[in-house]
Amino acid sequence: MQTPQYLWLRVLVALAATLLGSLVSVAEEPRTLRVLCYNIHYGQGNDGEYNLQRLADVIKAAKPDLVALQEVDVGVKRSGRLHEVKILGELTNLKSHFGPTQHYEGGLFGNAVLTNLPVENVLIQPLPYTEATPEVTTYPRGAISVIVTLPNGEHLNFISTHFQHNVEADRVAEAKAINQLFAVDNMTTILAGDMNAVPGSEPIRILEENWKNAIDPAAAPSAPSANPRSRIDYVFHRGDSLKMISSEVIAEPMASDHCPVLAVFEVRSK
Repeated sequence: MQTPQYLWLRVLVALAATLLGSLVSVAEEPRTLRVLCYNIHYGQGNDGEYNLQRLADVIKAAKPDLVALQEVDVGVKRSGRLHEVKILGELTNLKSHFGPTQHYEGGLFGNAVLTNLPVENVLIQPLPYTEATPEVTTYPRGAISVIVTLPNGEHLNFISTHFQHNVEADRVAEAKAINQLFAVDNMTTILAGDMNAVPGSEPIRILEENWKNAIDPAAAPSAPSANPRSRIDYVFHRGDSLKMISSEVIAEPMASDHCPVLAVFEVRSK
């Protein structure tokens, strides 16, 4: 005959097993990280209209955890003196950080990061470039790096950058600088940006020496957005904590002159 104490013990054991099973199930459930790279053409769409709400809608539809933006204006005359980084952060309900690379029309121009993850540190890093001349128009280049905390407690370095548009030697130098600056330790890192270089070109080959290219098998073109012909926007990653699940160029022909690129990763537990 089973005593009441014995029956109660069996109930406790069964309850503990159920709770333990639930915890194991939660721990084993893969976590995903959605990363968007988007050159927003300082807010101007292909119809000539400056429309940050339209860009915000594109960003929100991708449901990103991390967003790398390029060609962002803050206080610039052409875009109405708006603080585009702050506004896009508010419209997408994401934290925003700006990495200016140059003064322009009374304001600043550069790269930015949006994220829903806790941010631990922000670094604005200039990159090498050739000074402009009367014959060749060039622009200062740089990167913004943010250290974020992933849901598993691990730190991740997320970088938004934009390489020179018309000087191949600058792009090569910028790729080498990125490797020297951000590929020197074991921290899980994601690099996203408009590299102004097609797959197989020297700047991309240099990056691929230290980074995995999270590109779709077709290497779909990302620019110009109205009729994409060239793949120049990328997401790269390094570190064993990330496994690419999918990568795609999002067909968006109006909000910017570039299409956004979305890469989805599985975050592996330590």
